[in-house]
Amino acid sequence: MDTSDEKLFLTCVQANPINRQILQLAPQLGLSDWWLTAGALFQTVWNVLEGKDPQNGIRDYDFFYFDEDTSYEAEDAVIRRAKELFKDIDAEIEVRNEARVHIWYEEHFGVPAIPFASVTDAIDHFAAKTCCFAVTSDANGQISTYAPYGFADLFARKIIPNPVLAPRNVYEAKTKRWLSHWPSLTAEPWPERKPSPNIAGD
Repeated sequence: MDTSDEKLFLTCVQANPINRQILQLAPQLGLSDWWLTAGALFQTVWNVLEGKDPQNGIRDYDFFYFDEDTSYEAEDAVIRRAKELFKDIDAEIEVRNEARVHIWYEEHFGVPAIPFASVTDAIDHFAAKTCCFAVTSDANGQISTYAPYGFADLFARKIIPNPVLAPRNVYEAKTKRWLSHWPSLTAEPWPERKPSPNIAGD
C-alpha cells in the first residue's frame, strides 16, 4: 500500500470532526475488534475532494465491532454504552456487531449471508469496492487503516461494484443517491452474470 495515499486518506478522513471525535473516544468501549467504516470515510473524502463541508451528505456513521456473543442483548448493551459515550457527538452513529449480520441480512436485503469471521471480512462484502475502507484507533491515538482495494479509485472518484453478496438493486440504489450528492463521481455498472457453461453439451 502506498503510504502517501494512506496519509492523504487519513488527512481527508480527519477533516471531518465527527470522525475525529469517534476515533478519540471509541477505545474507551474496550472492544477488541472495532472499526469506523463506510460512508463516514469515503464520503468524507469525496467532500474534501469536491471542496465541500466534510460532513455533507453523510447520513450516519457506521461503527462496526465483532463479538462472538450474537445475542440481541449483548449487542444492545454495547449500543447503549456507545450511545452514552458518544452522547455529545452531533451525528447518528450506527453501532453493529458484525457477528450477527447473517441473522437478519436476508430479511433486510433479500439474499442470505454466511456468518462473517471479523469486521474486515464484513467490509470485504460491501456492495461497492469504493465503500471498503475502515479505520480504528488504540488508547494511544494510533490509527490503523483497512483498505483492501487501495485508494486509487476513491481518489479518482470512481464507484466500483463488488458483486460478492449485496444484490444489484442495493448497489444501484446507493449509487443513485451518491451521484445526486457528489456530481463529480462516475459509477461502473453492475456486471451482467455470465451464463453457466452447458456441461451436458446439448
